[in-house]
Amino acid sequence: MTYPAPFDIWFPDAAFDGSYGFTLDTLRAVPPVPPRTGFAAQWLSWREAAGGVDAAPVVLSTEKTDGRTVSLIELSGADGVRLRAWSVSPLEGNVARVGIVHGHGYGGRDAVDLRRVPVDAAAIFPVARGLGALNADVGAPEDREAHVLGGLESPDDYVIGLCARDLWLAADALAVLAGDLPLYYVGESFGGGLGALAVPWDERFVGATLIVPTFGQYDERIAVPCLGSGEFQRARVQQHPEAREQLRPFDASTTAGFFSIPVRVEAALWDQNVPPQGQFAVANAVPDLELHVLPAGHAEYPGLAEVTAEAVQGGLAHLERVLIR
Repeated sequence: MTYPAPFDIWFPDAAFDGSYGFTLDTLRAVPPVPPRTGFAAQWLSWREAAGGVDAAPVVLSTEKTDGRTVSLIELSGADGVRLRAWSVSPLEGNVARVGIVHGHGYGGRDAVDLRRVPVDAAAIFPVARGLGALNADVGAPEDREAHVLGGLESPDDYVIGLCARDLWLAADALAVLAGDLPLYYVGESFGGGLGALAVPWDERFVGATLIVPTFGQYDERIAVPCLGSGEFQRARVQQHPEAREQLRPFDASTTAGFFSIPVRVEAALWDQNVPPQGQFAVANAVPDLELHVLPAGHAEYPGLAEVTAEAVQGGLAHLERVLIR
């Protein structure tokens, strides 16, 4: 099978075309899914309910990492389940002027990644319910299929929705630990999709960077095979067509239309895990968008280190512009 250049050289053994036949021009034309009646009201009701939960962060242990104080903490999730995360204080000698809520991919995380955290930022690195290394099987099953489909029959209980709502409690915990700071969200893949779902409803956030965000444009997402969690959702809809409607409240391309803050989206032209058409649908919905196009996502390819470094610097520059507005 022949793929478009340079993917034919980079991924000669790929089982299928990770561009799905799209070009940058056609990706920029992928429409987000419009909200149904009551969509915003449902999310705002979840936001209000989360405001009644005490994050009650507790520091469990502390160590130094690259001059930062990194603490393992415990905090409440949106339904009161106790989850673990890491909090980070600014580089020694700096006073925090912003708080970063830093999401992660579907594999979870086993350490903090400070590349997108400025030296004068406090940060929290939540680990989603159910996922490693800190919260395996806590509040949700760790198994990926069970995780991405868990509770889908009930909007209030859907695991992905709960993971998004947990981000509000992570922001609460950061405020307790670091003070009342403007907040900026960073999230990749799974974390990018969760950020698109949760951040538009939280007025404390002043900006965000979403990297290869998932959970966008389910009409496109479930129409094609992929190597990521979307494949389980696609199979569920094939077996149970009513699941398409059950997914509708959790479409990141729909919630992204409610952003009122500057958002940078780093979206890929080739991605077998998160189809690019879903990523770009999220970007296409953002009213105040900075788009950064990546050659590929969830893959190793020539020049990846340089591409990643450029993207990181671009994200930090976006954060800086947001703060001086």
